[in-house]
Amino acid sequence: MSALRFDGVSVRYGKLTAVDGVSLTVPSGQVVGLVGESGSGKSTLARAAAGLAPVSAGRVLLDGVDVRRLPRRRPLQMVFQDPYSSLDPRMAIGESIAEAMPRRAGRRAEVARLLELVNLDPDRADLLPGQLSGGQRQRVALARALAGQPKVLVADEITSALDVSVQGAVLNLVRDVQRRLALSMLFISHNLAVVRYVSDVVAVMYLGRIVEAGPAEQVLTDPKHPYTRDLLAAAPSAHGTLLDETGLDALADTEPADPHHPPSGCRYHPRCPIGPLVHPDRTVCVTADPAGEAADRPHSAACHFAASHPTRRSA
Repeated sequence: MSALRFDGVSVRYGKLTAVDGVSLTVPSGQVVGLVGESGSGKSTLARAAAGLAPVSAGRVLLDGVDVRRLPRRRPLQMVFQDPYSSLDPRMAIGESIAEAMPRRAGRRAEVARLLELVNLDPDRADLLPGQLSGGQRQRVALARALAGQPKVLVADEITSALDVSVQGAVLNLVRDVQRRLALSMLFISHNLAVVRYVSDVVAVMYLGRIVEAGPAEQVLTDPKHPYTRDLLAAAPSAHGTLLDETGLDALADTEPADPHHPPSGCRYHPRCPIGPLVHPDRTVCVTADPAGEAADRPHSAACHFAASHPTRRSA
């Protein structure tokens, strides 16, 4: 087992800071669910871990070693969102899996073992990706990632491109494989119900920053940052919303701030239901960045008024 740590990581593309000073740890053998709206920087952070996005500041550490110093076949692998584009359409799936293996000897037997591990018939090894369904392709993508013998797995929205009917099966598979192989995993999704199902820890990202993080059950039943509360209030579930609280405001009817020009102070204040739009006296939200004292607040919430939220009973 291995721990993955983001230490003040920033990723910049020209004048755009897609990830801004993120510090986050994926503990050994645990699943950290990373949630947030589209454009919040989740996938960019994942790509930085895999060496696919440039780290402009800070470090990504795997067991204390900067991933940029790791060999090409690093013990960290990534499963991408789209199973239709993550595999070479001209290459048999068995060849795609074998290509990721560090050793040549015994590849055919290892391909068969990996296909069985992801609940696919080894006889399918000679098929092309176009001959498989979306769910089967995503299983192949998982097998290909496991072929690299990773200690850490990064899963980026791996069910969002799949039919609802197969999402549950893929999630069950991912959770089973993670536990059987004792992998550390960064699991990225905008679906809070999915994150609750697979994660030990939940981190919430907004405009390139982590605004709340903590044990999954605590964060999802007693959130401290208003953005987390609004995400939960807006997320449908069998019982209405994932956060069952009467009268809780949903996301404000405003667009997220321009990431090229993030707001001063708290980045969420232009949309915040407990900020200066509702409470004009709370000017500190506009003038002071709450991230500096986040470590002293519950769930490390980047909110000046995180401690003012009443404690709630677990659902």
